[in-house]
Amino acid sequence: MSALQTPLGTPFSASSSASDVLDSLDLTGQEVIVTGGHSRLGREVSRALAAAGAAVTVAARDPQRAAAAVAGIAGLRVEQLDLTDPGSVEAFAQRWLDSGRPLHVLINNAGVLPPPPELLLDARGHELAFATSHLGHFQLTRALLPVLRAAQGARVVNVTSGAARVGEIRWDDLDFATGYDPLASYGQSKRANVLFTVELDHRYADQGVRAFAAHPGVIVGPGPFSTDELALYRAQGLVDEAGAAIIDPEAGKKTIEQGAATIVFGAASPLLDGLGGVYLKDSDIAVLDGTPRPVTLDDIPSDANSAMLDPHDARRLWELSERLLG
Repeated sequence: MSALQTPLGTPFSASSSASDVLDSLDLTGQEVIVTGGHSRLGREVSRALAAAGAAVTVAARDPQRAAAAVAGIAGLRVEQLDLTDPGSVEAFAQRWLDSGRPLHVLINNAGVLPPPPELLLDARGHELAFATSHLGHFQLTRALLPVLRAAQGARVVNVTSGAARVGEIRWDDLDFATGYDPLASYGQSKRANVLFTVELDHRYADQGVRAFAAHPGVIVGPGPFSTDELALYRAQGLVDEAGAAIIDPEAGKKTIEQGAATIVFGAASPLLDGLGGVYLKDSDIAVLDGTPRPVTLDDIPSDANSAMLDPHDARRLWELSERLLG
């Protein structure tokens, strides 16, 4: 794994935008699904890919709200998908299978942010962040494998976070029955995104399906923010006293356009052809750095480490997820 997790030296940087990454690429004929593709990062990812010629399906829990959010963007269609409802996931996948279309890119983007202050469970009875970010996407991806294979060169991009460095899978208490911690729940869900990527690529690379985990950076807003949110963001050095986002791409604090860049890099860049099972940052394969680094206002560690890419944990999570889905 360490040999794979080596930067390519791409022409992009932390300041690159999604449009920069897709410049000169023609995605005409490519079918793409973006879960949560109508909000914040997802909307910019959908817009940029559609502008490059892709046919983008925005999968959203509330199709009416999603349609209003992406109104005026050519090349998009909206379909209903609730990742916390197994029946909704199955129905969405079946509609796609019945259409006969291949699927070239699946971007598992939807998540729960910020983490709920109290424990919330999905329809399956599982903690909401893990259920949305990982378990729903795990079910969706497996159900869509026939059309991903049919594309003969598909990619799955799991949107994660630098929190995967410190997040841990609570193997014996995934649902926080013994005490809920919102930051731990978020970290667990983001670690799961990377481990899922590793095992998905391991299992299906030889069938033409490659997987990437993409860290977009820290993106705040757009507001308005609650008083509690403003206080938290100020304490984290993410907004100024006026409540405006502090943009410093080299420190990981990005605009929405800059954050979307790494996601579309994973989805479409030919620089990744023949690769997979890796964690991306700043539109490149991230550095592997196992040095313990605390989070500070000036340094938000988000490089890869061996724990988040551990193949044994990746296989264990896959098997556990299969059991949870029955």
